[in-house]
Amino acid sequence: MIIISFLAGLIFGAGLIISGMANPAKVLAFLDLAGNWDPSLILVMCGAIAISFFAFLWAKSRKTALLGAEMKLPTAIIIDRRLLLGSAAFGIGWGLAGFCPGPALVGIGMGLPKALIFVAAMLAGMGIYELIERAQKR
Repeated sequence: MIIISFLAGLIFGAGLIISGMANPAKVLAFLDLAGNWDPSLILVMCGAIAISFFAFLWAKSRKTALLGAEMKLPTAIIIDRRLLLGSAAFGIGWGLAGFCPGPALVGIGMGLPKALIFVAAMLAGMGIYELIERAQKR
């Protein structure tokens, strides 16, 4: 299982590098609709959405994954304040840094200092969120 997980991560990381998603300059150029817009990542996103759509349709009909683990798919269907705020925070972070979590980890592997700063800030934010959630449950 560890070897298969490693290979899946390696393929995913290679895909991020080849597609340009691990290059913050390319991502920021894609997000700059009013400036020097680079639409090339649209094909990457459309391909990812198409593959994910059919993969989720197939996965919904299964109880276990291909390797026998329990299938755990998202069950939430409500668009609420938390989802909208989280999406906005994700988008703002992506627009400011040019990274989202997966490509940032690949960026660390590529030796990009900006990616290390992004991941540190992301982990700090996750930790603060966890502390707030625990405090609200008390």
